[in-house]
Amino acid sequence: MSPTEPKKTDDAPRRYHHGDLRRAILSAALDVIAADGPSALSLRDLARRAGVSHAAPAHHFKDRTGLLTAIAAEGFGLLAAALNEASDLKDAGVRYVRFAREHPAHFQVMFTPELLRGDDLELTTGRALAADALREAVSAVRAEDFGVDSRLAGVAAWSLAHGFATLLLGHNLDGAVGHRDPEEVFRNLATTLFRSA
Repeated sequence: MSPTEPKKTDDAPRRYHHGDLRRAILSAALDVIAADGPSALSLRDLARRAGVSHAAPAHHFKDRTGLLTAIAAEGFGLLAAALNEASDLKDAGVRYVRFAREHPAHFQVMFTPELLRGDDLELTTGRALAADALREAVSAVRAEDFGVDSRLAGVAAWSLAHGFATLLLGHNLDGAVGHRDPEEVFRNLATTLFRSA
């Protein structure tokens, strides 16, 4: 060791190099949100979990709002991809509920606008993709089947899927759903409410 090289000690911070630090921080943040909600999120804590300096997350996300915005943007992209695979409007609703169950942290952040940077390009693009996918599913159904114009039909379909998913994630439907598959329960509910669709 040269005289100019710093002496290594056992209490010196360990350097940990991630292949993808951004993804590691996002994954850790999603775990925290799923367990304790967005209010528990701290960039300093995420850096500690990832074994990097407390400034490292800020390099990728700038601040807590930036991190939450990135999570929401990713969530809308995932939701759009799920909705684009739907065979019809009911299937789009089922896929919406499935997305919420499989990505509860994304789902929670996506629909809490006060946590997000609303003018972020990735976020606005993701939102637009998800909205387009929902409009596409609604457009396959005739407006007269709903008794309202197609825009309100879209609001009704989204409200049903979003409300069901939100109540499900909050364990408010545990008694009503019981041991049945929530997606099948939703499909039956949608069939009952939108018979013509």
